[in-house]
Amino acid sequence: MTASQTANAATTIDTAATAALTGERADLLTALAKQRHFLRFTTRDLTDEQAGLRTTASALCLGGLIKHVTSVERVWARFIVEGPSAFPDFMNWTEADLAARADEFRLLPGETLAGVLAAYAEVAARTDELVATLPDLGATQPLPKAPWFEPGAEYSARRVLMHLVAETAQHAGHADIIRESLDGAKSMG
Repeated sequence: MTASQTANAATTIDTAATAALTGERADLLTALAKQRHFLRFTTRDLTDEQAGLRTTASALCLGGLIKHVTSVERVWARFIVEGPSAFPDFMNWTEADLAARADEFRLLPGETLAGVLAAYAEVAARTDELVATLPDLGATQPLPKAPWFEPGAEYSARRVLMHLVAETAQHAGHADIIRESLDGAKSMG
């Protein structure tokens, strides 16, 4: 399956997962599916080499953005169920942790665009299933200790989903700029 076919199949998965839902859950998953689509759409018809290219002053590439958003969504979905233990120990990061984090933003040797898109589709399907089956979107978990979280703060499952929509939309915008710099293609317009 090509990267474009993987991206299109993932859009079908997102739509199927939300079809039986109504109300707030359907709205949240539809918003997330739309942003996932825009992010994946920026990779249409690209080679692995193109997906790994940095086209701006930033270190970001399209394949790396897909990897990053996959990782972020995976961890936040785990957080909904497991709480702060789903996150790494931000307060005690090592040089190796920082290097691994940097690798999350680029395609490494042996990684393919089709592979990172497939991993993203798998994580998206699990998130969608979790949202469809959660007993209560208002259930909260305490946030882990990190310099960017207010001490003692909690996030509900609903707030996590809103965060995922915002995070995915932000990175879809980054991806659009990278893609336009690569070959002039745009997601919209």
